[in-house]
Amino acid sequence: MMEIVLEQKANLKGYTMIEGFPGAGLVGPMAISYLIEKMELRYIGHIESDDFPPLVAVHRDVPMPPVRVYASDKAKLVTVLAEFAIPLDITYELTNKLYEFIKKNGIARIVSIGGMPAPQQTVALETVFGIASNDTMRKEVQKAGLKQIGEGVATGVSALMLMKSASDGTPDISILVPVDPNILDPIYAELAIKSLNKLLSLKVDVNELDKEAKEVEAKVRDLIKRGRDVQEMHKKSIDQAGPSMYA
Repeated sequence: MMEIVLEQKANLKGYTMIEGFPGAGLVGPMAISYLIEKMELRYIGHIESDDFPPLVAVHRDVPMPPVRVYASDKAKLVTVLAEFAIPLDITYELTNKLYEFIKKNGIARIVSIGGMPAPQQTVALETVFGIASNDTMRKEVQKAGLKQIGEGVATGVSALMLMKSASDGTPDISILVPVDPNILDPIYAELAIKSLNKLLSLKVDVNELDKEAKEVEAKVRDLIKRGRDVQEMHKKSIDQAGPSMYA
């Protein structure tokens, strides 16, 4: 069973949701972690599921859920930060829950952040791609200087959200930063945030990201590694236990 739990009262009508679950280059988590800190987004809730790994995140001595929801009333933003890679077999359920949450709360627009594996020599420096759910959003993509993808394939939660949005007309844009999947580089997050600044008229200072690049990278790398280790340990413990007598 999966549930989105709001622990603080929040009126999210007209807000933009920014999501970026762990994927190639960890672009989403790096960018969102930086946004939460620099824009001082407030923690308003979390997502819980029996299918999540048994993981508790500890931040500033406080135990917290590993998938958290943050918001900014001033910027009218709501975002989700996940500290482990989402298992493939619950991707559809998570997408459906998020989409129900978006519709129920009157969230007006979705912006996804992700990495697109690509040989770096084939992509011009600072090229960022965008996929939009409708013609109006495609104009926004073009206006923000993102390169549109004529043909291709998208995957994960953001891809499923985009498909749902295209069906019902919800404004949705996926920001895709070309990455080397074997390397974590804060420049990926910087490019994503620059694109967000243009799309949403934000003023997040990426110069500070340059200064804190290694700290941000190390933090996100550690978060994802811990989540992956817990999932592997959990799976191993189940395998070693053998078949249940009640199976």
